[in-house]
Amino acid sequence: MLPQLPQLRRDQFDNLEKHTQSGIEFVERYTKFVKERSEIEINYAKQIKNLSKKYQPKKNSKEEEENKYTSCRAFLSTLNELNDYAGQHEVIAENLTSQIITELLRYLTELKAERKSHFHDGRKAQQHIECSWKQLESSKRRFERDCKEADRAQQYFERMDADINVTKADVEKARQQAQMRHQMAADSKSEYSNFLTKFNQEQNEHYYTLIPNIFQKLQEMEERRIERVGVSMKTYAEVDREVLPIVGKCLDGMTKAAESIEPKTDSKQVVESYKSGFEPPGDVEFEDYGPGQSMKRTVSETSLSNSRGEAKERPSKSKGKLWPFIKNKNKLMSLLTSPHQPPPAPPASSPPSPSAVPNDPQSPKQNKEPLSNRFNEFMASKPKMTCLRSLRRGLSLKLGSGPEDFSHLPPEQRRKKLQAKIDDLNKDIQKEMDQKDALTKMKGVYEKNPQMGDPASVDPRLVEMAMNIEKLQSEVQKFEGWLAEVEGRLPSKSDPPRRQSGLYETQNSNSSTVANNCAQDRESPDGSYTEEQSSETQVKVAIANTPEFDDEFDDGDEETLPTIGTCKAIYQFEGHNEGTISVTEGELLYVIEEDKGDGWTRVRRNEEEEGYVPTSYVEVLLETNAKDS
Repeated sequence: MLPQLPQLRRDQFDNLEKHTQSGIEFVERYTKFVKERSEIEINYAKQIKNLSKKYQPKKNSKEEEENKYTSCRAFLSTLNELNDYAGQHEVIAENLTSQIITELLRYLTELKAERKSHFHDGRKAQQHIECSWKQLESSKRRFERDCKEADRAQQYFERMDADINVTKADVEKARQQAQMRHQMAADSKSEYSNFLTKFNQEQNEHYYTLIPNIFQKLQEMEERRIERVGVSMKTYAEVDREVLPIVGKCLDGMTKAAESIEPKTDSKQVVESYKSGFEPPGDVEFEDYGPGQSMKRTVSETSLSNSRGEAKERPSKSKGKLWPFIKNKNKLMSLLTSPHQPPPAPPASSPPSPSAVPNDPQSPKQNKEPLSNRFNEFMASKPKMTCLRSLRRGLSLKLGSGPEDFSHLPPEQRRKKLQAKIDDLNKDIQKEMDQKDALTKMKGVYEKNPQMGDPASVDPRLVEMAMNIEKLQSEVQKFEGWLAEVEGRLPSKSDPPRRQSGLYETQNSNSSTVANNCAQDRESPDGSYTEEQSSETQVKVAIANTPEFDDEFDDGDEETLPTIGTCKAIYQFEGHNEGTISVTEGELLYVIEEDKGDGWTRVRRNEEEEGYVPTSYVEVLLETNAKDS
């Protein structure tokens, strides 16, 4: 019997198949690693950009105003550099994706196809040699069988030939059978010999040509795979190295921004920002005590002890004495007593009044609520102001905007604001004049060449510009007058300090005390001012002798708001809130102010009682002339 087909090559094919599969899995794992790194870079860049955006100064905020300091500008530069730094991480992610991930995915597809082709050729060659081996085995078994049959036929012929009882015809038949069997054995032997020769040739070609070529191709494929992984790893490092110069510039920019911080410059900015220009108080004069003579009381500009002490001595007068000095009570009361909440809905059991309106607004006097809050705080707390100019200043700051002449600011800050306003107006004037000159030249061109345009078409615009320039110039003159006033009041360094005292002898001395105390206001951290109040009498005198307060709240003598109609209460209303008035069902009232769309109507019961009631609780009948107006 021939030996069985060797199993060595088949085992090697199995091992190579496992190894190449593990190589493909390694490339896939490395590709996944690079992909996750790219995602990390993208998320990191996104988080860094969000961080930079989060700490960017907001527009119209305190942070934006602080950018004048070198430390704040350095921090802003650092945020900008950090944003660029995040952009480089995005570049890393993009390069990793384009140069490694995309290329490896495409290479994996090609690698799998090539590996499949090589192993297909190997399996085909293996199947062919196994088929040849089976044919050889079949011819060998047939040759062996025919030889045994020929031997048995020869032995049978010899027995028949030796037996005398057997006929000659039987002997001849046995001899022919034996010859036929020997011929079949010879043919099987020849066939077996041919298959053997063929198999040996195919086996030699299989093991020395086909399989080595397939193995060589697999080896080259594996080497290319390993080389490709090495190139990808090198590219992975180069991607990071390419952005290092720009990252270094970003870090250099952060370092440069940090080195640009100038503490002394920032401190000078603070001094310039909060420099008030007030004159320091002078020395206190000595006052001798004499019999039958009381010492004059003076007000200290540097302490609140006097005003607080006097306020404690007379708490019952500090709240109620302000109102007699305000002539037009109606205008002020409309500011202070306006309800600060939406009107209630009418009772559910009764149908709503036709005059009912939605109660969406938060207050019937929304635009006056901050002013009301300011006055409520002023009346509910201990007196802290020595003049009503300070009260106006506080109200202006409470409302979020100061007067046009910046009188709510200290002298030095007011001078800076006025100068900046004048500079802006001059820029506007120059801009208007440039435009006017351009239009004048255009008009000249039109006059010389009428076919290019109508010169008269430019005149309206020139007139408008002239009016604008005149208006801006008047504004400049106005602000220059205020600036000259401020610069005239600012004390020079050569002037000796002076101390002025508020005396309680005459009204004139009280007025001078109030004016001096206004000049010695204290500046609070938020830019507003808190002033000292020496006594209730000073507040009275200030209110009575301050024309600015009269301009703000008084239009003349005390007057009563006119009646514009009547109304009838269709529901009962309990006015518990500030500024409201209680009414009973069916009560007739006078309307002095109709609903402005906020759900409240102002009514009067008599000369002393008036307030707001929900519009949906009353039936309003306005007079004809009021409706027409």
